Amino acid sequence: MFSTTGNTEATKTTSWKVVLPFYGYAAIAFLIATILLLFSASDITSHYFLPHTLAIIHIMALGWGTMMILGASHQLVPVLIEGKLYSNKLAYASFTFAAIGIPLLVNGFYVFNMGLHTQCGGILIILSVIAYLINLAASMVKSKQENVHAFFIFTAALWLLATAIVGLLLLYNFTEPLLPKGSLNYLPVHAHIGIVGWFLLLVMGVGSRLIPMFLISKYNNTRQLWWIYGLINGGLLSFVYIFLYTDSKSLLSIPLLAVAASIVLFGDFCFKAYQQRIRKKVDEQMKVSLLSVLMMLLPVIFLVIIITLLILSPKENVSLIITYGFIIFFGWITAIILGMTFKTLPFIVWNKVYHHLAGKGKTPNPKDLFSKKVFKWMSVAYILGFVMFTAGILFYSAIVLQIAAALLLLTSLLYNWNVIKLLMHKPVSL
Repeated sequence: MFSTTGNTEATKTTSWKVVLPFYGYAAIAFLIATILLLFSASDITSHYFLPHTLAIIHIMALGWGTMMILGASHQLVPVLIEGKLYSNKLAYASFTFAAIGIPLLVNGFYVFNMGLHTQCGGILIILSVIAYLINLAASMVKSKQENVHAFFIFTAALWLLATAIVGLLLLYNFTEPLLPKGSLNYLPVHAHIGIVGWFLLLVMGVGSRLIPMFLISKYNNTRQLWWIYGLINGGLLSFVYIFLYTDSKSLLSIPLLAVAASIVLFGDFCFKAYQQRIRKKVDEQMKVSLLSVLMMLLPVIFLVIIITLLILSPKENVSLIITYGFIIFFGWITAIILGMTFKTLPFIVWNKVYHHLAGKGKTPNPKDLFSKKVFKWMSVAYILGFVMFTAGILFYSAIVLQIAAALLLLTSLLYNWNVIKLLMHKPVSL
């Protein structure tokens, strides 16, 4: 979801051949997830540990969010560290392992068969993350440039590896008793090291670089970013310890407060960048991206309610937990991808098609390579679909869920239409 701008030096950018497959794969995954959501909408409120629900969650988490991040960070990291990506071959390996592993894993959840092919999918995803981590580490060591944003990305990748390893252990635990308890007991740990350690940490680290850049804002506060980094990692480590080694639900408020504080600090960072922007007119893509920052607070609010209810009664509130998961994967993660895709992908495509023509004549502006009208309709469909689906879960309304799922499917179709338009762009003479 993140990339460099068109005026970045060629020596610090990664080949479009490395990056574009990730974008294309993520777009298709988003479409498949919304199709499955439409057909499973009536069952979605039953429980969060159901085959179709698990399949949709993992398509959104891995096929949509993670594939987009892996691809785009291959483009951004060289800019942050002021050096080249260590290996294109490792990047291709990371894509190939994930591209094969994700369907195997998702299919296993869909048919609820945790056997060999599902486990192989999990192993391939781990290999993909390892290839990505080696590439990041080697690139950072080679450049010898310290950058707070690069630390965010690398640490987030370590959390992604931890998430994948825990997930694989849970898969094996279905067929072989590797863990003291059943897999369902460890699900909150697996989920939150992925959500907070991978997605939240990376989005904050990279967003704090790109949001000021796209707003053309000079605001920067490295000390504040390190506080955010410490709060997220400290909060997540304390959550894992409290969850695994204590029975106190009230202690879970400690990591929750730490993560909530990091979100408030990040919101403050983005607000100050917005205040000090040079470009006064904010385009539609940035509005959707900034909306995703506000949406980060929604999961925190729901988590406060969920933990409070758990303290008062051991019985789970299933609808709140399902809503919590939905607003994470279809909420702020999806919102920032929808916005940032069309701030970054046009520059990558422009560099692919027109870089050799720069300075030799007029070329289209990157922002003119996709349809703004389609983007606006996509944004409207998304906001309506997200709000209605959230309400449908909370109020158990099957008809609202069905309409909302159709709107989210329309969102993915319009998103894919614009992505395909970009990927298929041919040189235009002005």
